[in-house]
Amino acid sequence: MNERPSYAAVFFMFLRNSMVRDLSFRSNFWIECISSLSWVIMNLGFYLLIFRYTNSIGNETGWGEYEFFVFLATTLLVNSLVQMFFMPNIQEFSELIRTGKLDFALLKPIDTQFLVSFEKVNFPSMANFMFGLVLMGVSLYQLTHREVNPIELNAGMVVMYILFLLCGVAILYSLMIVLAASSIWLGRNTSLYDFWFYITSFSRYPMEIYNSGGLGITLQLIFTFVIPILIVVNVPARIMAQPFGVSSSQMWLLPIYMLAATALSLYASRWVFKMSLKSYRSASS
Repeated sequence: MNERPSYAAVFFMFLRNSMVRDLSFRSNFWIECISSLSWVIMNLGFYLLIFRYTNSIGNETGWGEYEFFVFLATTLLVNSLVQMFFMPNIQEFSELIRTGKLDFALLKPIDTQFLVSFEKVNFPSMANFMFGLVLMGVSLYQLTHREVNPIELNAGMVVMYILFLLCGVAILYSLMIVLAASSIWLGRNTSLYDFWFYITSFSRYPMEIYNSGGLGITLQLIFTFVIPILIVVNVPARIMAQPFGVSSSQMWLLPIYMLAATALSLYASRWVFKMSLKSYRSASS
């Protein structure tokens, strides 16, 4: 007899419970959707204003208006998935430790990391995800129908885009788990969200803007090879947008590196999480 429940069944139960919880307070659900979309639309308006004064982000980078909007859409897709599935759970992890409720998670016949990662799903974040899909569709239509150097989409590009989009989500999730696991050693990590915002802000722009000067190169190396967040959005966005200013070597080497970085990030975060649980002292101890 299999004592462990089906992970798929448990995950769909989490989805159902979260949907019931969100739709039980429909006014709050729609207010969260509208609030989130308002910020996204204002952000888009800011970049539309910037492109009234310039044709690209940086000289000879290839990130023109619609190439960059593919990048922006990819950012929305990655971040909305992270916020929907992981952010509400990781934010509460320190409270589970402080209140001793982590004891109950450890006693359940299911992997603790899975339980604390997927228990709650934030469905209002779907609004940003849908907006990202619309922005992606409009931008790709403009890029495929422009008169000069139109890009040609194919099934292989779409499959690779989805693959590396999920890799980006996995890298950000790994970083979140490491930050959350530190709560066990620190007792309470209330600055998790602030630190998360500071770190991920570097991934919101194309890598080419860091190519100038010693400081820019240093930041690019750190956030590519030490904390690999620059590749989270850059790699899938390049696959779709095909910016002409990006070198051919980067177009192929970075995706290969991203696969390795994803595997290493997941392994490292799993190791850190297990090591942190060994240091956990239950509420009854």
